[in-house]
Amino acid sequence: MRALRSRLLGRRPLRARLALVTSAAVAVVALGVLAAAYVVIRYELVRQLDLQLKQQASLIAAQQSRESPTTGTLYGECAWLAAPACAQVVRADPTAHPAGLVLPVTGATRRVAAGTLGEYYSDITLDGRAMRMFTTPVKDGRALQVAVRSDTVDKGVRQAGLLLGAVGGGGVLLAAGLGYFASRTSLRPVTRLTATAERIAATRDPAHRIELPPYEARRQDEITSLATSFNTMLGELEEAVAAQRRLVADASHELRTPLTALRTNAELLARAERLTPAQRERASGALGRQLREVTGLVNDLIELARDEEPQQLVERVRLDLLAERCVGEARGHWPNTPFVAELTEATVSGVPARLARLLSNLLDNAAKFSPPGAMVEVRLDRTADGLDLTVRDHGPGISTEDLPYVFDRFYRSRQARALPGSGLGLAMGRQIARAHGAELTAEQAAGGGARFRLRFPPE
Repeated sequence: MRALRSRLLGRRPLRARLALVTSAAVAVVALGVLAAAYVVIRYELVRQLDLQLKQQASLIAAQQSRESPTTGTLYGECAWLAAPACAQVVRADPTAHPAGLVLPVTGATRRVAAGTLGEYYSDITLDGRAMRMFTTPVKDGRALQVAVRSDTVDKGVRQAGLLLGAVGGGGVLLAAGLGYFASRTSLRPVTRLTATAERIAATRDPAHRIELPPYEARRQDEITSLATSFNTMLGELEEAVAAQRRLVADASHELRTPLTALRTNAELLARAERLTPAQRERASGALGRQLREVTGLVNDLIELARDEEPQQLVERVRLDLLAERCVGEARGHWPNTPFVAELTEATVSGVPARLARLLSNLLDNAAKFSPPGAMVEVRLDRTADGLDLTVRDHGPGISTEDLPYVFDRFYRSRQARALPGSGLGLAMGRQIARAHGAELTAEQAAGGGARFRLRFPPE
């Protein structure tokens, strides 16, 4: 059975299988209803014939009670279609055999006459004709037999069966057509989804979408939800591909300059015999700085390309102590920039190395944009919304047009284009913050400068 079902459904399209299953279900229900209707019609026709026989038997019995008791045949035209076609009275005594009986007399007939058996119906065949006979007791130890041809009932039952069969066949065909139409209509978004997926596979372009007509878009069913979810997925995929392309393009652009400088210095050092010791020292130092810059840029690109933080051991971190250590390191890196820290004791869950990288990026960014001698302020406070760690500089600040893009990869404002850096530090900082459940934002500080706020939710 399973193999037959697999052969019937396994290699057919989904809409054909759905139409076939739907039609089969409708056919089973329709055939069941028609079979029940056939049984009911046959039962009603036979019951009407039985009622007709019983009424005629009651009339004949009443007539027999008014007249002198008789036995033998009362009506003998068994070929008539009207009731009673045949009627006779039989005694209980088996030795009494009146001549000219037209209906068969059995032991059951004698028992009815004797009063030991109640009235009953039976089907008989007389002269090749099907008949329905009713046997009932009458007074003085006699039984009355009344019969009528039943071929009209059989003919009506056959006609009803043929009509119901025709109706059932037409209903099954109609159900098959409607099932195929319904499956084709319902699965139309799936067909579009398949076509869209094939186009994307052929063109490698995720900009395609499943176009839903307005009447389909208004439907709130599973197929429409699937098409909408697929379009959403394609939108996310398109953004991811576009971001990947931008990352590659920006990385290529950012790497071109240091690689060119590396090649120039390497070629210069290859002709070291032509250089003075001071020139060789300057070229060697520049080569080392450029190598470190390229190494840092590549490392940042690798981390950002993951678009997520690596799974590391999370522990309880004293954020104030970590910030104090990062500020101390920043003082060594930027000796011309004074750093002032006001830190409240606070503990968060996180990865110390990643949080230190985040704070170092913020401090380096603040120092880079601060003029010589301008203060960089670091504050850690408890608020009703959790913990706030702010890093503020007193530089030119962030312009209104640059503010929405300061956390984008490789984005550098006009003021920053002449400064060292790759434009990845703030993007990495936001990625680290979100991995720790925090939010990193930028804003203009009152009185000038920029303020970066790292907000940790309450634990």
